Amino acid sequence: MAWFRKKNLTALTPSSKKKEMPAGIWTRCEQCERYITNVELLRHLKICPHCGHYHLMSARERLDITVDPGSFEEQDAYLESLDPLQFDGYPEKIRKARERTQLREAAIWGTATLNEHPIVFAAIDFRFLGGSMGSVVGEKITRAMESAQEMRRPVVIASAGGGGARMHEGMLSLMQMAKTSAAVARLRRAAVPFISIITHPTMGGVAASYAALGDVIIAEPGALIGFAGPRVIEQTIGQSLPSGFQRAEFLLAHGMIDIVAPRSEIKPLVGKLLKHLTAGVFFQRESLCSIRAGELVAT
Repeated sequence: MAWFRKKNLTALTPSSKKKEMPAGIWTRCEQCERYITNVELLRHLKICPHCGHYHLMSARERLDITVDPGSFEEQDAYLESLDPLQFDGYPEKIRKARERTQLREAAIWGTATLNEHPIVFAAIDFRFLGGSMGSVVGEKITRAMESAQEMRRPVVIASAGGGGARMHEGMLSLMQMAKTSAAVARLRRAAVPFISIITHPTMGGVAASYAALGDVIIAEPGALIGFAGPRVIEQTIGQSLPSGFQRAEFLLAHGMIDIVAPRSEIKPLVGKLLKHLTAGVFFQRESLCSIRAGELVAT
């Protein structure tokens, strides 16, 4: 007779039904990998409350935290990209991007007020083909600047063009760099202020054109800003890059941008800049050429 007998234990079988996380309720932080409810994330301006990581904002979300509530009037919302080069798969990519973002294109622009200052505001949505600058994006940015010049309103543009120029449109996309840069030059001659807000990531043709030409350039902490990516540069020059290369703090230290500001401080900061930039003789005249030397005394 055995002193010890094994008990018959009932085996637990795993449930065949796998519980899935409901879509649209939680977001997993890319840095600390903790889950945050989307409501809480929006309450913190899409900054992780645990580690401080900056999550991407859509163009509409950027609009909501920048301009005065209810003041935005969108312009040229009907503009859509065509397929001039008949690039394989491009129409399907555009269709999917529209479904995902509920936007016709990567850029939105219109008139608004910011701390009661009348402005022209534009924003780029990274979710729409990486915020790449095709013909329509370049046209919208240019029209925003031309309208600002005509109305004599400062321009505020929040860029997030990680895709740079849109390869699906070839040379037509590359020409948007020249077109938007020329529009900035006309603004400057007309003494209309342009404040450029650079967010993560802003690369390629967007960083190499209008986004880097603002009278004041503000960047969010840790934003990746540059033309080619760090890996491409390292492979090209055969050298390791400095720590933090192409990040906002590195570019501030080397004079490419003017201010690195937390997301929560950008609106009040821009409000102060608008107050100063529109107060003097520069903004009150139609052209810098009409200002005499004696009028450059601070008012």
